[in-house]
Amino acid sequence: MESPALDVDNLSVEFRTRSGVVRALENVSFSVAKGETLAIVGESGSGKSVTAYAVMGILDPAGRVSAGSAMLGGLDLLKASADQLDNVRGREIGMIFQNPRTALNPIRPIGRQIADVLIRHGNIPRSEAPERAIDLIRSVGITDPKRRAKAYPFELSGGMCQRVMIAIALAARPTLLIADEPTTGLDVTTQAVIMDLIGDLASEIGMATIFITHDLALAAQRAARIVVMHAGHVIENAPTRELFEQPRHPYTKMLIAATPDRVANLDELISIPGALPDLRRQNLPPCRYSERCTRKLMDCDQPLPHVINGSAHGVACRNPLS
Repeated sequence: MESPALDVDNLSVEFRTRSGVVRALENVSFSVAKGETLAIVGESGSGKSVTAYAVMGILDPAGRVSAGSAMLGGLDLLKASADQLDNVRGREIGMIFQNPRTALNPIRPIGRQIADVLIRHGNIPRSEAPERAIDLIRSVGITDPKRRAKAYPFELSGGMCQRVMIAIALAARPTLLIADEPTTGLDVTTQAVIMDLIGDLASEIGMATIFITHDLALAAQRAARIVVMHAGHVIENAPTRELFEQPRHPYTKMLIAATPDRVANLDELISIPGALPDLRRQNLPPCRYSERCTRKLMDCDQPLPHVINGSAHGVACRNPLS
């Protein structure tokens, strides 16, 4: 069996704050195969972006990886040195951030920013990098690339900035792309164009893609497999079609029912009761969804079943749906 592009196992992350320790992630496990698109979904605050930042080694200074591993080939990213991570980021892993305007350097032309990545990670001679940067700008669908290469981020629309981020993320043809809410703030037409662009480029170079989103409809269209997160836990992991046709975790079922695209009108829209628990609490239950769940049993006070990496349909629930 071919090894996955990325294998995350039992990842736990905590943040130290003035009001206590926030246990943001606990025993998060999943893997993504080479050439596969995996979606990570859940409510805001479920730990999707924190998972990506931990894997990339760019957690906030208050954050700390307390356990787990994230294997990229033979390298554990969570134990890698700063020099090793500097060589991996950009070369082996590309990332598209939620807000491209804050991720791009505001005082450097976009062509220069792409060229910097090509020189550092693409082994491109400095003399050739500007022309290659223009080719990349053209490849992501930006018209008049020679002129746009001289533009600064503030001179571009949100959609164009997102395309620039894609060009930077894919400049060195990485083996893994992490796209964190890549369509946030974009109109529906631009969203579709951006997602088509990512999919086409991923297919072209055989790249694994992790797509982080709160939009289940978008995940259903783009991902082969979906990981569902709730309050720092992976609670379900399944092929996309199977997850939508037969969700096994009560939270996943509610999340799908709360998706606007799946109802005829807003009156049919179902909301998920309650809210995410306060992750600073010392008495957090083993199942962080239990206080919102209508299927809670006495057994739910026991440790959660582990969602095993590579299982066809894994669910972390003591009373799953059949």
